[in-house]
Amino acid sequence: MKDLPGASLQKACRLLVIFCVLHLLVVVCYYLAGSTLSLQWSPEPSPRGLKPPQRGLQMLSANVSNPEADCPDPSPLLVGPLRVEFSLSVDLKKVEEDNPEVREGGRYTPKDCKALQKVAIIIPFRNRDEHLSYWLFYLHPILQRQQLDYGVYVINQDGEETFNRAKLLNVGFTESLKEYDYDCFVFSDVDLIPMDDRNIYKCYSQPRHLSVSMDKFGFRLPYNQYFGGVSALSKEQFEKINGFPNNYWGWGGEDDDIYNRLVFKGMRISRPDGAIGKCRMIRHSRDQKNEPNPQRFNKIAHTKETMNSDGLNTLKYTVVKTDKFPLYTKITVDVGSPKS
Repeated sequence: MKDLPGASLQKACRLLVIFCVLHLLVVVCYYLAGSTLSLQWSPEPSPRGLKPPQRGLQMLSANVSNPEADCPDPSPLLVGPLRVEFSLSVDLKKVEEDNPEVREGGRYTPKDCKALQKVAIIIPFRNRDEHLSYWLFYLHPILQRQQLDYGVYVINQDGEETFNRAKLLNVGFTESLKEYDYDCFVFSDVDLIPMDDRNIYKCYSQPRHLSVSMDKFGFRLPYNQYFGGVSALSKEQFEKINGFPNNYWGWGGEDDDIYNRLVFKGMRISRPDGAIGKCRMIRHSRDQKNEPNPQRFNKIAHTKETMNSDGLNTLKYTVVKTDKFPLYTKITVDVGSPKS
C-alpha cells in the first residue's frame, strides 16, 4: 500500500526538524568549547586565582625548540597590559607550583632558545615579606615570558641600623657575580610591580629607567632627572660610575646621586614609553629606621667630588648568611652604621 501524499510530507518535516536540532547542538558545543579556550588564554592575571597567565609559555612549548638559537627580540610570548591588584594574600607554595621551571635560588634559563642577556634582579630589603610575595607572584611569570636568563637576589639588611638602600644594591651586584657571569643588573624596589610585560627587565646601550609611570605619581614622571624605583645598568655601565654611593643612610637622595654619576660619565637615561612603563606601588607607611636623610641635598651637590672615592672601590660589608629559597636567593648582610 502506497503512502498518501500527506503522510510523505509529514515524514519529510520530521526529518527536517531532527536535522535542525542536530545542527543546533553542534553549534552550541562548538561555542562552549571556544568560550572555554578563551578563558584559559586570558592575558590579565589576578591574585584571586593565584595563577598568572601562562599563555606565552604554552605557545612556546607547542613550537619546535632550538636551545642553540638566540631567543627572538622582542619575545613572542609577551601579552602586553596586565591587571595588577593587591586585594588578597599570596600563597608562595602555589607560586612555586605555578612556576615549575624556576630553579632553587630563583634562577631561570629558557630551555627553548638562548637568552640574549644574563640578568641579576637585585632587591634591597628589610621587613617587607608581604610585598616580596606579591613581587614574586607577578614578576616570575613576566620574566619568563621575556625569555631572560635571570636570578632573583633579595639583599636583606641585618640589624636595626638606619636603612641604606644604595649600599645594599652594591652588595647585590658584588655577591651575584660570585654565582654567575651576569652582564645586566636590574635594581628594583620590592613594592613596585610592572603593569605591562613589554617593559623588558634587561639592559640597553644606555642606563635604563624602567618605572617611569607610577600610580603613586599619577602615572607621570615626577621630574626629568628621576631615576628611582626600578633601573637597569649593564656591568660595564655600573662599573664605569663606581657603582652606587655607600654613604646615603635613610630615605632619599641616592637616586639623584646615581643620576649625577651617569651624567658625569657621559651617559644619558633611556626610558620605555609612558604607557608601557606603567607600574603600581604597594601602599605602605614609612619604615622605621628609614626616615628622610637630612644630609641628602648636601651630598647630592658634591657627587662629582665623591663618586670616585665612594662606591664599589670602598664597599665594606659582612655576609651574615645566604638562604636559597625556591623562588629567590636571600643574602642577609651587615652593612655597618652611619658612624662606621
